[in-house]
Amino acid sequence: MLSDQDYIEKLPIITHYFVPIIDVTFNKGFSTSLKMTYQKSIWNETPSMKSYTLSNFRQLPQIQQLSEEKQFEMEVVGNVLPFKANNYVVEQLIDWNNIPNDPIFVLTFPQKGMLKPEHYDMMADALKNNADKKEITKIANEIRLQLNPHPAGQMELNVPTLNDGTKLYGMQHKYKETCLFFPSQSQTCHAYCSFCFRWPQFVGMDEMKFAMQEGEQLVQYVREHPEITDVLFTGGDPMIMKAKIFSKYIDAIIDANLPNLKTIRIGTKALAYWPYKFLTDSDSQEMLQVFKKITESGLHLAFMAHFNHLNELSTPAVKDAIKEVRKTGAQIRTQSPLLTHINDDAEMWAKMWTKQVELGCIPYYMFVVRDTGAQHYFGISLIKAHEIFKKAYSSVSGIARTVRGPSMSATPGKVHVMGTTNVNDQKVIVLRFIQGRNPDWVDVPFFAKYDENAIWLDDLKPISDEKFFFEEGMIEIQKNKLN
Repeated sequence: MLSDQDYIEKLPIITHYFVPIIDVTFNKGFSTSLKMTYQKSIWNETPSMKSYTLSNFRQLPQIQQLSEEKQFEMEVVGNVLPFKANNYVVEQLIDWNNIPNDPIFVLTFPQKGMLKPEHYDMMADALKNNADKKEITKIANEIRLQLNPHPAGQMELNVPTLNDGTKLYGMQHKYKETCLFFPSQSQTCHAYCSFCFRWPQFVGMDEMKFAMQEGEQLVQYVREHPEITDVLFTGGDPMIMKAKIFSKYIDAIIDANLPNLKTIRIGTKALAYWPYKFLTDSDSQEMLQVFKKITESGLHLAFMAHFNHLNELSTPAVKDAIKEVRKTGAQIRTQSPLLTHINDDAEMWAKMWTKQVELGCIPYYMFVVRDTGAQHYFGISLIKAHEIFKKAYSSVSGIARTVRGPSMSATPGKVHVMGTTNVNDQKVIVLRFIQGRNPDWVDVPFFAKYDENAIWLDDLKPISDEKFFFEEGMIEIQKNKLN
């Protein structure tokens, strides 16, 4: 039998991280102080994902190094907007010697400025007064409803209907060629982005969610709409699904042999937040086989990878995962919004696009922060956004200039900020539609009054006429959709 001292010496203490000392007294009256430890993940074998949310983030020794005030700020914001990190993000991506400025830390952990002062104070007061869970949820929902949870007409204008009148609340159809599909099993992510434009999917307000379980209805809708060439799987993150579940949706599409369908897109952050999905997870090889099934069926598989910072491309795991996905015949296109506090740096964007090309990816979009959630914190003026884009774009080789931006996914369509010029001695912002609810609007240049503070389309004013050229048509589209 081990003596008490032998037992203590054999405890599996890991010296990488220590958390508070606790006193332990054994049955013989021998007492000592032990340091409870944080178990670092093993990355050279098959790693397991561990999630960190409001319920356990304070257990992280890195978080315990922060002030109690900072930890409380995270708790306040995390009770309103979704928060989830994981051990890969914490241990592989964040530089904990650069807190609070590390871009991946800001990307994944709640920041006080993400809530407007009045909203922050509402939730902070509730927590300080030990409000019960029901009251906290009520306050959180009151705040959320003021954050424009469904921007760009997602709920009112984008939800499609089958010919028999069935509304498909797990789909969106905004542009004629592309429909979005929200599988009910993909309504979470490996980690949440603090700026997330789809935050209502994750906060427990079911009436604000898009989700659908029936692949057959997706097939029926695409069959009824021959103008659709692309189906985009989105969420949440479709790559949170097990391969067997994802395969059922894919099989339904392939077996339907839809002549109009040419491309399946997957919108995902998995390569950045959990590349082991395609390397060592129990269903990693099965998921890669599903990708091969798509490409071998004759459909194009477009992997829409979200990379918000160069640091997400730095690990061996992400590089290996990119290789494995590309081996299936999928093309990886990359996209990200331009975010204050995270990536508002032209040099970083140029390096990121160059690295993506080096890894075999295709730079696709630089987006403008949407008018929802914490836009006031992450948003950047359209003038500055264009300056950053132009500087980055002009410093990369032609092969990286596949990227477009900065682009606003606004109610009437995707609006490209092309720059500034002078019209009749008046300085103006030049814009055009990359996509439009009315295809006739696409690639038509239009002008707005120069405004250094504008961060969204709704902030802009036309230079002469009372309305922009598309506004009357937009009113008609809204009337027709709502009638």
